[in-house]
Amino acid sequence: QVQLVESGGGLVQPGGSLRLSCAASVSIFSRYDMGWYRQAPGKQRELVAGIRSIGTRNYADSVKGRFTISRDNAKNTVYLQMNSLKSEDTAVYYCYARYGGIDSWGQGTQITVSS
Repeated sequence: QVQLVESGGGLVQPGGSLRLSCAASVSIFSRYDMGWYRQAPGKQRELVAGIRSIGTRNYADSVKGRFTISRDNAKNTVYLQMNSLKSEDTAVYYCYARYGGIDSWGQGTQITVSS
């Protein structure tokens, strides 16, 4: 059973920055593909950013150049650095871990971008 614990959410003004963290309780973290989805009210969940076990990264077009995903395999943690935040980034952000065709999810953390 994979457990994912997210942290770092909150309220931020437009143009501000936040960093999300997701700590995973797994035996061999480096084997997992990791990433972040988000879901805004009334909208479908969408992929924000992913980082493969081999280090390849991918981003939603809407966050390219503003968000950076990274991982620390020694700490079993994936990060999402979010800069130049916009009101449309407001959503619940979910961390995921993917291995062997199985996805595990965190509980979600709220990001609100508002003045």
